[in-house]
Amino acid sequence: MFSAKWEDRFMELAKHIASWSKDPSSKVGAVIVDMDRHIVGTGYNGFPKGVEDYPERYANRELKYKFVVHAEKNAILNAVKSVKGCTIFCTFAPCASCAGVIIQAGIKRVVTPAPPKEFAERWKADLEAMEAMFAEANIDLELIG
Repeated sequence: MFSAKWEDRFMELAKHIASWSKDPSSKVGAVIVDMDRHIVGTGYNGFPKGVEDYPERYANRELKYKFVVHAEKNAILNAVKSVKGCTIFCTFAPCASCAGVIIQAGIKRVVTPAPPKEFAERWKADLEAMEAMFAEANIDLELIG
């Protein structure tokens, strides 16, 4: 859809935005771009606004998983205009829950690195659900790298 140069720029920006996350184990970033290459929204994984995000909470995985808002959802929530028809660049493959939100928001294309083997094995069921939903909803999933 975009030239390789622009695709690389948007993925590098998503990686930079991921660095803003306070999560010490998983830093994820997302950038939503419209057809004119304008950035519509950005997000990284973190606790909701107003919720204390001190290190002890991130160290408690069970609590962290309940509190964290994923980068893809934050990018959609932070969007300055409709994301309908846009592309989202994610530093990690979206989970099934985020896939549903991406579909509902009207995003038509997802660009993300192919999951590393260990990640793919650990999250196999979730990744399969994400891929199935994207396929049924005619969302273009591009695994890069």
